[in-house]
Amino acid sequence: MADLKNLFEAIVEMQEESALELTNKHLDDGTPAMDIFECYQDALGEVGKRFEKQIYFIPELIMSGEMMKAGIDILKPHMVEDSKEETQKKAGRVLIATVEGDIHDIGKNIVTTLMELNGLDVKDIGVDVPVDTIIDEAIAFDAQVIGLSGLLTLAFDPMKQVVEKLKERGLRDKIKVMIGGGQMDDHVCEHVGADAFTTDAVEGVNVVKGWLS
Repeated sequence: MADLKNLFEAIVEMQEESALELTNKHLDDGTPAMDIFECYQDALGEVGKRFEKQIYFIPELIMSGEMMKAGIDILKPHMVEDSKEETQKKAGRVLIATVEGDIHDIGKNIVTTLMELNGLDVKDIGVDVPVDTIIDEAIAFDAQVIGLSGLLTLAFDPMKQVVEKLKERGLRDKIKVMIGGGQMDDHVCEHVGADAFTTDAVEGVNVVKGWLS
């Protein structure tokens, strides 16, 4: 991987104009788009850590999310080109939502974009979505995987309720459930009853592709 330290620092330090200029420069220098994307992801992870330590606050979180969106706009055509051979046909259907009580969408949006680039048919139904809506939409979409996003601890119970509702409707064996967000770990995954958890978008996409291959 190319040395992307300057880009990482520009993102973390909220230097939007510099970050976008460096994004274009690294592309021009031949750095793979996915490497640059992963640099953005790592930088947002650092922003999240600073938020947890109360070094950064909500404005910085919002700004970093906007920088990520702007970066993806630049990178997406190159990422599509890089993955063209792998995306000739849709590999499966994934429903994605941020659960009820949580309005964070940065991670969800990143995962949605990456899944689409990897040939998955993705339906993103937004944030603060009630449990019954998630189930109904998954059935209507004939989803094979449900991806549940949540940054806050209060997201854990709605995630658990989605799994329980799937069991009630006899769908648990037919639909995989992945949970994602910075607070996720093995303990939370076990509490929710999900099939897997992820705190890394690229890793999460790879797990889903493995399920659907």
